Amino acid sequence: MTQQTGSDMTPAPVDEGVPVSVKIRERIVAARKRFNANDNIAEFIKPGELEGLLDEVEAKMQGVLDSLVIDTEGDHNTHSTARRVAKMYLNEVFKGRYAEQPPITEFPNAEHLNELMIVGPLTVRSACSHHFCPVIGKIWIGIMPNEHTNVIGLSKYARLVDWIMGRPQIQEEAVVQLADLIMENTQPDGLAVVMEASHFCMSWRGVREMDSKMINSVMRGVFLKDSALRREFLSLIPGKN
Repeated sequence: MTQQTGSDMTPAPVDEGVPVSVKIRERIVAARKRFNANDNIAEFIKPGELEGLLDEVEAKMQGVLDSLVIDTEGDHNTHSTARRVAKMYLNEVFKGRYAEQPPITEFPNAEHLNELMIVGPLTVRSACSHHFCPVIGKIWIGIMPNEHTNVIGLSKYARLVDWIMGRPQIQEEAVVQLADLIMENTQPDGLAVVMEASHFCMSWRGVREMDSKMINSVMRGVFLKDSALRREFLSLIPGKN
């Protein structure tokens, strides 16, 4: 369906002038899907719309700077800050919301490996969903494979961590999301994930406690049932035994 505009009655799309964010939101709502801060919404973004979303975020970020009474026209340091912040959010720190899952190369477990494997430390770069302050830390992943387990390349664990953590997160939910994703892609007998991170919402603001860190873990399968295996995994993490 189209509308007629102008003296030549040229057809125009009915959604002309509708913000990109509204179009994306409408698709998500129509699909009855969630779009929380730590959800991936890549499937609802059409080609070319991310650039439009970038322009929209830039304009609104400029409004924030104006409301903070910052002279971005006269101040050479903040003249392009709105654009830089928009690019940072969409293309870097929150990229895990807007980019599709990275491809994962899988190999059959031809040698029927069934010994404990640990990957880490893998770097965590995230942001808390409460204040958008950085969350910086490390993750260790323990895998107990079986003969049916899909073996994935070591670098792919780092890519999955980066994809999950590249969203506004709270640490407790982030490790669960990561564990669910790895279990789905590898189908091991057991999975263990330990995350240790510093939260700038505690050190940069609020109580301004500089040295505190949060450590949490998720144990699945045999790691949850076998205390000896769990102790072995934890003992092999440098600095955690």
